[in-house]
Amino acid sequence: MATLVVPNQTSPLEDAEALHKAFKGWGADDKAIIAILGHRNVSQRQEIRKAYEELFQEDLIKRLESEISGDFEKAVYRWMLEPADRDAVLANVAIRNGSKDYHVVVEIACVLSAEELLAMRRAYHNRYKHSLEEDLLVGLVSIFRYEGDDVNARLAQTEANILHESVKEKKGNYEEVIRILTTRSKTQLMATFNHYRDEHAISISKKLLDQTSDDFHKALHTAIRCINDHKKYYEKVLRQAIKKFGTDEDGLSRVVVTRAEKDLKDIKGLYYKRNSVHLEDAVAKDISGDYKKFILTLLGK
Repeated sequence: MATLVVPNQTSPLEDAEALHKAFKGWGADDKAIIAILGHRNVSQRQEIRKAYEELFQEDLIKRLESEISGDFEKAVYRWMLEPADRDAVLANVAIRNGSKDYHVVVEIACVLSAEELLAMRRAYHNRYKHSLEEDLLVGLVSIFRYEGDDVNARLAQTEANILHESVKEKKGNYEEVIRILTTRSKTQLMATFNHYRDEHAISISKKLLDQTSDDFHKALHTAIRCINDHKKYYEKVLRQAIKKFGTDEDGLSRVVVTRAEKDLKDIKGLYYKRNSVHLEDAVAKDISGDYKKFILTLLGK
């Protein structure tokens, strides 16, 4: 379930005019910006952007970039983008940051549906004038995964054994692992992961925790966690973002902005169950200013 709170009736023209008013004077009225954009869904935000350009002959996103700054600006900027475009930006930033952020690309590739991933690849090409595959040669981003519910139990058992052989030593058969993860439906992969756990009395993701020193095993661990239960994966991203010495604002913003209209309420529930602290309270203690107000708004506070 989503955390975003949206009024029953809104007017894109009135919102555009209110935002334009918020930009006037010395410094923007950040409270007004949050009150409007923090309570509009993706289609409403696109309507506001269109109305603003028609009324004032300028791009609302570019105006926001010039009026606000820091983590607040970055979060608002990504919130204003359409989901496919936002994922394209997140992927590109991760690629430019090098191997330390490749897990973000794997996360996107494994959480999105086949249609969403295809839309993201198109948005990436449109924005950066070359394909995501040219920037990152990862099979996970280039496939169109079957999304049916059919399960082949014998295949699941066979491929669970292949995964076991591939991960028990660091010099595993990486091609086979990649083939399995990129060609099987998520339902089939869940069956494979369950066979692995039943056969070896440990989940494959826990097994990989001992083998995450190299980039391949780190990416493999992320892929399996996202496919297995992306909500639990996101809860851990939030937990680590907040527990770090100095908040990981990029991780916090990424989860809140991308999941607020989807399943952030469920992720919040998992966070409370795991940490005995409400996510809003943990966030409120860790960040400050307009960035804090905006993130709490998206959390439904």
